[in-house]
Amino acid sequence: MSMRIFNIVALTLALTACENRPDNAVLAEAEERAAEKAGDDGKIECAIDGASDFGRDCLTERLSGEGGVTMIIRHPDGGFRRFNVLTDGRGLEAADGFDQANIALVEDGKILVTVGPDRYLLPAQVKSAPKSAGAAAADDDPAQSGN
Repeated sequence: MSMRIFNIVALTLALTACENRPDNAVLAEAEERAAEKAGDDGKIECAIDGASDFGRDCLTERLSGEGGVTMIIRHPDGGFRRFNVLTDGRGLEAADGFDQANIALVEDGKILVTVGPDRYLLPAQVKSAPKSAGAAAADDDPAQSGN
């Protein structure tokens, strides 16, 4: 009796599996979301200790505190660097050590941060240059004034 029930259940599962084929559009959308999430997994490209090639090997972590936001970049060898996240448009500054962080815009939405022999490619939102007072007044929409 139990063998017959098992066979019926197995046959039902097999038929159900054949009828529920995945929709290719749904699969494509799921793969796109997974790729976006993988890109936002906290890992960045880095070249540590003077290496010439970049690898997606460094892990970033953000900590908020009374003094602002600190970004920690962890190296694959266990080392790390700490940066203060600045809100004045300069980006980052080294939080400790004697090496200063040098920042260069390398492509749209990415900056190259160099500290000593270590280099990091970080995503960034580059702020546009502020408008002069006269240009800003000329561009203002009168309907938006006073808001």
